[in-house]
Amino acid sequence: MRPLAFVLVLCAAHAAHAQSTTTVTGEISDPLGGRVVAATVTLLRDGQQIQQTTTDGDGVFTFREVPRNRYALHVDAAGFESRTTDPVFVSASGRNTFDVILSVGPLQESVVVTAAASELLQSRTGAPLTVIDSQTLEALNKPDVLEALRLVPGSHVVQTGQRGGPTSLFIRGGNSNFNKVLIDGVAANDIGGAFDFAQMADAGIERIEVLRQSNSVMYGTDALSGVVNITTRRGRTRIPQVDLSADGGNFNTRRGSAAIGGAVKRFDYFSEYAYFNTDNSTPNNGYRNGTYAGRFGVALGRGTELSGTIRGVDTRYGSPNAFDLFGIADDAVSKNAMKYASVTAESRHTDRWQSTIRFGDADVRSTYTNPSPTGQPFDPFGFGANYLGKTMTMTGANGYSVTGQAILDFAGTYPSVFRSRTRRRALFADTTYHAGRDIDISGGGRVEREDGFDDPDGDPSATRNNGGVFAEGRGSIGMRTYVTAGVGFEHNEAFDNAVTPRLSVATYVRTDTKVSFNIGNGIKAPSVFQQQNALHAAHLDPERSTSIDVGVEQGFGHGRARLRASYFHNRYEDLIEFLSRTQLALAGVPPSVAATAQFGAFLNSSSFRARGLETSFDAAFGPYVRMNASYTYLDAAVTEAFSAVAATNPAFPGVTIGAFSPLVGERPFRRPPQSGSLMVTMMRGPGQVTVSGYFSGKRDDSTFLSDRFFGNSLLLPNRDLDAAYQKLDLSASYRIHPRVSLYTSIENILDSKYDASFGFPSLPRAARAGARITLGGD
Repeated sequence: MRPLAFVLVLCAAHAAHAQSTTTVTGEISDPLGGRVVAATVTLLRDGQQIQQTTTDGDGVFTFREVPRNRYALHVDAAGFESRTTDPVFVSASGRNTFDVILSVGPLQESVVVTAAASELLQSRTGAPLTVIDSQTLEALNKPDVLEALRLVPGSHVVQTGQRGGPTSLFIRGGNSNFNKVLIDGVAANDIGGAFDFAQMADAGIERIEVLRQSNSVMYGTDALSGVVNITTRRGRTRIPQVDLSADGGNFNTRRGSAAIGGAVKRFDYFSEYAYFNTDNSTPNNGYRNGTYAGRFGVALGRGTELSGTIRGVDTRYGSPNAFDLFGIADDAVSKNAMKYASVTAESRHTDRWQSTIRFGDADVRSTYTNPSPTGQPFDPFGFGANYLGKTMTMTGANGYSVTGQAILDFAGTYPSVFRSRTRRRALFADTTYHAGRDIDISGGGRVEREDGFDDPDGDPSATRNNGGVFAEGRGSIGMRTYVTAGVGFEHNEAFDNAVTPRLSVATYVRTDTKVSFNIGNGIKAPSVFQQQNALHAAHLDPERSTSIDVGVEQGFGHGRARLRASYFHNRYEDLIEFLSRTQLALAGVPPSVAATAQFGAFLNSSSFRARGLETSFDAAFGPYVRMNASYTYLDAAVTEAFSAVAATNPAFPGVTIGAFSPLVGERPFRRPPQSGSLMVTMMRGPGQVTVSGYFSGKRDDSTFLSDRFFGNSLLLPNRDLDAAYQKLDLSASYRIHPRVSLYTSIENILDSKYDASFGFPSLPRAARAGARITLGGD
């Protein structure tokens, strides 16, 4: 599908009357064909027409004597879908920009911010990127973002247990801590890359962009496999708009939210608080999430916008452990308190020059409490009792089965409490210069302070002062081939320095056929724990990735359908693993150095590769039905690992098992060779129905169990241990009044019994129903 993009620049004029006014002028053209497009352009304020004009023979339009206020533009052009922009404050001085994208067909084209240093049309980049907008989140009607992430091609979401259980995102076969997660530009990852998507409610989220490729040029460490960029809503209506919703369902599930947003001349504001509570279906598995999201902005004039965002999350999760493996629930509880805040100044200095300055602060506190040991005490050696679950029979999807009692809680001091805190603060700045019609040049830098705390209320136990700079260029050849190239330099106190290049190319071989090529490197810093437990004689290097993909995108039916297919090949090297003193020697560490480690140490000694085929299809069938679907084939294998010791279970002679990590030559755990997703939305009048589904093939995994004598009798062969499953959901809404809607959401409508992680039962059929009310607004 070929888009039509307009960049409309508002140029300041002198005060003509007592009230300052400006002249609005812009040019409308087709960026791929270069031809002038005839269009009707309407200037709107509060939804009302202020002025209307048409383009002249050169595609130029002009509005004169426009008082300062918030305006939107509505553009109609023959052969294209009409579009209305979001309101923008127009001052009597400075410069403001509207970006208007018209599409040939009903499939919308997005402006994306994650693929490069400045905004780009999705059609003008080869980067594999998916946009999940607020309409999709509303149609799915889920309390968290992880369900929406299941729709991203090449991605696999694993929730260990039910609602609130630790949730990992695997992009194109990479590890779950290989993804940079940004919330309004703030790095939200734990130090070392970990991020739990179960804690991320959909409250106040306007859009999510997912880049399925390494990009440490822009984002520094943690972006080995991809980038997830979450953006908070902003207020847009002159009259304050209040949105209220409440629903409930089985498993004692309750959800409510209240939001207010608006815009008054130079100022815009938005706030939302959402609360979710459920008991789930497993004992001691209750989950509570309270989330506040806010965004506040002001247009300062002279082309500068200042905005601040804040997201606060407070959760409590009952952690029963692997209920299907122990037969009883542990009594542990985890609590999290997270705060993400940012202040951003975006300035357009001239028609060619713009810049951004952002300060971000991410503060994450966690407490895990196991108040007492659970299970049957068993002390065969006289060193203190371990606690066993019930006698259970465990059968894998590979047909292997074992029976016995596993250790649920180990001997120790109870209550057992583990508290942690990490904090990341960063100052980021970049600038972009439009050097010519087809050339943009960007550069920028970042300084960051990372703190890790043993005592969340005390002083940091570990501190890193890091930084990085980057340069990037974007251009086109004949307005049909688009190139983005950049290089980043990263300094980190954990590993000194690293250089990361990246190249992305998109070319149109026909009007509706785009071919893309991407190659880039990513890096990830060690965690604080890894750094503190490395060999004293050597520092840890960054973990590294090289990602390559080649893709083709074909449009059909004058923009009504789009098919994409990509081949990807990712290599992950210098990965950090914990090795015993014996394993350190096997990895090449001199015996005298290995002997200095009391029990062992972390070392860069592991690697694996992930390659495969990723396909997706988007279509609009008339004005009422939208569909998107994806399928991914993944071929991943461990290529080097010294910590992967082959264990054996006497019940399966001749079969080697990776007890805690996959063996060399085997597949990484919990990543299916085949997976897919589907979403169909039907809209007619006041009603809307959405069916969504996720499909996963068998996956390698481990039981991770020790029997009562610390033996291997409860280990099952890794290959195809986790069964294939499908998860189908249904959501529907009906507007009984222009401001009142009733809705329902049913998850797992087939009531499938499956474990996304072996031994952890996933949520059975769960239904919610409620109402949504809107007050005020334009």
